[in-house]
Amino acid sequence: MKLPRVLLCGYYGYGNGGDEALLLALLQQLQQLPVPVQPVVLSHQPAQTAATYPVLACPRFNGLALQRCLREAEAFVWGGGSLLQDRTSWRSPLYYLGVMGLAQQWGLKTFAWAQGIGPLERGWVRHLARRSLAGCTAISVRDRAASEWLEQWGIPHQVAPDPVWGLVAKRLPEWDGWPQPRIAVVLRQHPQLTPARIESLSQGLARLQDSTGAYFLFIPFQLARQGSPDLGADYRLAQNLQRRMPGPAQVLEIRDPCLLKGSFQGVRLVITMRYHGLVMAAAEGCRCFGLSYDPKVKTLLQDLNMPGWDLETLPTDVETLHRSWLACYEQGLALTPAEIQDWIQRSARHGELLRQHLSWG
Repeated sequence: MKLPRVLLCGYYGYGNGGDEALLLALLQQLQQLPVPVQPVVLSHQPAQTAATYPVLACPRFNGLALQRCLREAEAFVWGGGSLLQDRTSWRSPLYYLGVMGLAQQWGLKTFAWAQGIGPLERGWVRHLARRSLAGCTAISVRDRAASEWLEQWGIPHQVAPDPVWGLVAKRLPEWDGWPQPRIAVVLRQHPQLTPARIESLSQGLARLQDSTGAYFLFIPFQLARQGSPDLGADYRLAQNLQRRMPGPAQVLEIRDPCLLKGSFQGVRLVITMRYHGLVMAAAEGCRCFGLSYDPKVKTLLQDLNMPGWDLETLPTDVETLHRSWLACYEQGLALTPAEIQDWIQRSARHGELLRQHLSWG
């Protein structure tokens, strides 16, 4: 019997650890539906995506293939993350809104699943986003900032923490042999991360290692596609910082989202720019210090009651960086097991929305 097809649309196939973790979480929730479905993923690297997950995959920018996938599907899911924001580029939301518009025009059940919304700085993007979201079968968002947009527009929705909270971590046996204590650093290339700020961060991290004797793990989330000789800008940044540490440190190259999450187990302090670096670290019981380049990171830090700075106001004084990180290392509070379980349980509401609305008679 041919299974109903569900077309999944997100930032998939680009080697981003957070978005691949969202895809895996979505696939796991689809497996829990009362009726089996066949996921079809729009991907930048469809062959790699199909080989990694039990899915069919379609090239996301092939217009004919995309139309064929839409015609064959019965439901369409915007699959998590900050798809509706125009601060990085207006082209990105235009793509996602265009595909959602086609799905709605052709009568598919349409879902915005675990979405972050904003910033939306252009009026025409806000107008199209409001119209597309109002036409969805059901919507779930991952934070109060996204919820505020929908409340302003009068669009019903559910709010729950990011689904990656519920992703089960795995760890490799050799990780147990790494020295303790450990500090993990998750940075990303960004215009606000200027050479001067990178220099300050580098010196502050070196001071922190001198003070703690910790083993440093640099964990880039954005890796280039498999087979590429260039592992990407985030990896090069991690290598640059690793070479400048006065003590032992290594750069991890991890593509499996469950192993990526598991790499934070046993880490005492995580300094992170990445949103999903913060999610994974907090979910594994780490003390966290955030460097916020985006409102989504700042909002999550506030919800977790964990410290951090906006990147654009990052102190230039190396000793200020060192003292702040050292205070978090020595006195910062991680989530308790009960608090972690609460975040995980609430994150499962995204799956409940799918189970409620994705059924066929």
